[in-house]
Formats: sequence, C-alpha cells, structure tokens
Amino acid sequence: MELKSHYDYVIVGAGLFGATFARRATDAGYTCLVIERRNHIAGNVYTQLVDGINVHRYGAHIFHTSDRRVWDFVNSLIPFNRYTNCPVAQAPDGKLYNLPFNMNTFYQMWGTKTPAEAIARLEEQRNEAVAAMKADGITEPRNLREQALALIGRDIFRQLIEGYTEKQWGRPCESLPAFIIKRLPVRLTFDNNYFNDIYQGIPEGGYTRLVEQLLYGADMLLDTDFFDQREHWMSMCDKLVYTGPIDRYYGYRYGHLEYRTVRFETETLDTPNYQGNAVVNYTSADVPYTRIIEHKHFETFGRAVYDNPVTIISREYSTEWAPGMEPYYPVNDERNTQVYDQYRHLAEKEQNVIFGGRLARYRYYDMAPVIAEALEIPL
Repeated sequence: MELKSHYDYVIVGAGLFGATFARRATDAGYTCLVIERRNHIAGNVYTQLVDGINVHRYGAHIFHTSDRRVWDFVNSLIPFNRYTNCPVAQAPDGKLYNLPFNMNTFYQMWGTKTPAEAIARLEEQRNEAVAAMKADGITEPRNLREQALALIGRDIFRQLIEGYTEKQWGRPCESLPAFIIKRLPVRLTFDNNYFNDIYQGIPEGGYTRLVEQLLYGADMLLDTDFFDQREHWMSMCDKLVYTGPIDRYYGYRYGHLEYRTVRFETETLDTPNYQGNAVVNYTSADVPYTRIIEHKHFETFGRAVYDNPVTIISREYSTEWAPGMEPYYPVNDERNTQVYDQYRHLAEKEQNVIFGGRLARYRYYDMAPVIAEALEIPL
C-alpha cells in the first residue's frame, strides 16, 4: 500500500478505541493511518474463522450496554445476534451453579425456593462473618476474604469465589485488597442473564467483521511497531492517537505498570457439543484453568449447534505478567495507581497526542465504554 506523505491522524493500535476513532475521523473527512504491531486488526476482540466457527482468540467477549447511542452505532455497521451471557460454574463440590448469584444459585446451593428463604440463609452467614470479625477486633474488612464473607457468606465464598479469585490474581484472598470485591451482585429472581444492560449480543460473523467496518477508509499497516520509527510516524501527522501502554510511551521513566495476563489452550474436538454453554467457570483451586470457552455457542443456537460436527474449546489460564507478555488486566493497587498518576500528569500536558483505551488509560474497560469514549473525544 502506498502511504500518503501526511495524515491528519496517525492512530497507534487497531483495537476498538483506535478503530472507532478512525471511523469517526474518516467520516468527518480527515485522513487516518492506523499502525498495528500485531499481524491482525481488532486487538483483543479479534475473532478468527476456524472450521466454520468464529474463535475468540483472546478470550470471551460479549458486547453489552444500556447506551442506545453506542448500540445503534455498532448495529449500523454490522447486525448483532441475540446472544445472552449465562455462565455456569463447576465448583469444588462437583456441582454446577448458575451465575450471577441468583435464585437458581441459591436453590442449587441450599435448596431454598423463595426469596425470603434465600435472604434468611444469606443474612445468617453474613451475620456470622461480621460477628467473627468483631470478636477479633476487626471493624472493617481488611482484605478480599473478609469482604466477601461479609457480603455473601461462607458457602458461596468457598464454592464459587475463593479458588477462582486466587487463580485469577495468583495470590491468596487474604493478600488481596478488599476493594476488589466491594460489591457482589445478588439477584432474588430466577434470571441467569449475567448482565443488567438493556442490549446484548455478538456481531454476526465475529468481531473482526465489526472492526473491518470501523477501519474502512483508513490506511492500515500491520506488523508495524510504532516505536521502531516513532519520530517518523509523529512527523507524518497533525495529531497522534495512542492506544498502547502509557508507560512504554514515556520510556518507563517511572517504572513498569503491572498487569495480569492470560494464556489459552485451544483445541478442536470431534463432537458437536462439548459443554452445552459458551462459558463454564472452574472455581476449584485444584483445576489450573479458570474457565473453558466453547466458541460455537456465541453464535449458534438450539438445534443448529449440531449442524457442525466439530467444536472448538479454549482453556483459559490466568498468569503473572512480565514485560514482553501481552498485558490484559491492570493491577489497580496502590503502587500501580501512584505510578499511573505520574504518567497521566505527563499525558495531560501533551498538545497533539490523544491517549485512549485500556492500556493508555490503565483501566479495565468493557467494550461499549471504550467505543463511547472514542465517540466523545473531540476531533
């Protein structure tokens, strides 16, 4: 592809923020060059068609929002299906439980059949946890374990939270801050829909198709690391849109920001239906992976599941991040928050650089808020 000598915007990163910004800018008549270090577009929402199944290469992504503007925007580009996220958890006791915590969960756990019965069991265990802390002179939960016990009680904590959380963070619950789990959703209805948002679904044909539409009209370079020719790319534009790690942009002058990362073991199985659900969490500490994703269930429903004789699953492992690995989840503890604030102050002084997305803002985002942010940034 022959590049222009100059662009209104050079956009670093072809994920949702960069691609949405490119769509807006292109529609407004601006020229855009998008630079992506990977060999594909769409960042972590990248889907790849394998054996007739759209595989979520970087983990399960379910689009959900109550923002009608965002929902209408993405559906104007590609239609979304009616997928509803209803994960299931296999617990240490060997049973399967519905998530989020709802009347089905409480029935499976205790046999309670009415909201009043469920509330009584929850209050009994909450009060027990609070009384135990008071007996030890503890007035406020000091860590995630104490916070969770005070919110949900021992049974659900042991079966559905403890092992999963420790695998996810690679640390015992006693060493994790209480704020991580300040709220736990409890629904006193038989509703397995994980999200409360009005709109929910998956782009028909996968997220890569959505991002292709977002990027249409912009020039694109894959397998290109912005930092290999940083000054060159910056000289080619009026403004830079940067979606990469903010600490790398500033040469790690205040140190590395920390993340949790994820690795996947993906395989094709000679069966049309492996687990009957897109997402099954494994909450036991004895199981090394946090969940299994069966990709066909994101887009294939009912009897149509059996039209394809094979299925593809991914086992997801949460691991400690090290420089050079793919960063996934910011570790928003006190140390990292202080380091990020130093980088943020530098970013706020930039005149012609826009920072956006989870890596540049060091914040975990769902997909819809990323798009909303990109729609609101002044051009």
